[in-house]
Amino acid sequence: MEETIPFKNLHSREYQGHKKKVHSVAWNCTGTKLASGSVDQTARVWLIEPHGHGKIKDIELKGHTDSVDQLCWDPKHTDLIATASGDKTVRLWDARSGKCSQQAELSGENINITYRPDGTHVAVGNRDDELTILDVRKFKPIHRRKFNYEVNEIAWNMTGEMFLLTTGNGTVEVLAYPSLRPLDTVVAHTAGCYCIAIDPKGRYFAVGSADSLVSLWDISEMLCVRTFTKLEWPVRTISFNHTGDYIASASEDLFVDISNVHTGRSLHQIPCKAAMNSVEWNPKYNLLAYAGMIRPNIRLMKVFFEYLALRIPKLYQSLG
Repeated sequence: MEETIPFKNLHSREYQGHKKKVHSVAWNCTGTKLASGSVDQTARVWLIEPHGHGKIKDIELKGHTDSVDQLCWDPKHTDLIATASGDKTVRLWDARSGKCSQQAELSGENINITYRPDGTHVAVGNRDDELTILDVRKFKPIHRRKFNYEVNEIAWNMTGEMFLLTTGNGTVEVLAYPSLRPLDTVVAHTAGCYCIAIDPKGRYFAVGSADSLVSLWDISEMLCVRTFTKLEWPVRTISFNHTGDYIASASEDLFVDISNVHTGRSLHQIPCKAAMNSVEWNPKYNLLAYAGMIRPNIRLMKVFFEYLALRIPKLYQSLG
């Protein structure tokens, strides 16, 4: 039997809608809608058909007065999305109507946001290294904590009992939830930790660092299992696929790397025309969205910003 070559037949589609750089992409819980947040002060929601080739429908979420730096979907609702902006607000939107249903005024410029897996709480981080937890039902802060070190991306574990913060000190701070009591300090990298992703099976978390490495950690033992070394620039964004077998990572390198989680082997690099800011796998399919800036077309003298969805064929276990 002839061995199948992974990533041999790739299909990509390009969607243009934002007027400035895209900072964040995220799929809803059923993998049918893709949202993007941009420096142009808007978010967009795109209805994606994984196996379709028809016209893509999109809706604009308009109301922020500064950059939409990160967004995330309600893990229990297919049409509710939360956005974090430099205008100091966090907003909850209905993706069907494009209307803002809830808004909270916070103390600083918001840059990170994530939902608790049960959909009850939203955590927001700002440029002043302050963490705010919002109760989604009332959309009011229930916890605020200021840290005396740089706090970057944040995440809950799959049970919602543990809260993880990546820091500029090269550590991951592990807190109990909801008490926010310190449990552990994981010395993960020799430079600042920028991004974090949780394995959908709950076994691992991965950390991307300014040292250009991605580290994989056993979440029950807090031990480093392996590192991924393909990138040469600070790692901006990482994501596990829906089975937890593959991890995508991106930086200022002109490609997105896809590696096997279990072996550490790099399986494929997707060429890019510029640095990528956000990658995220679909929660149901091997469909990868990634966002960044493309270089200006000299003839038109206009810069277009894009994000792309890439369908990846099934990989056989023998290849991993």
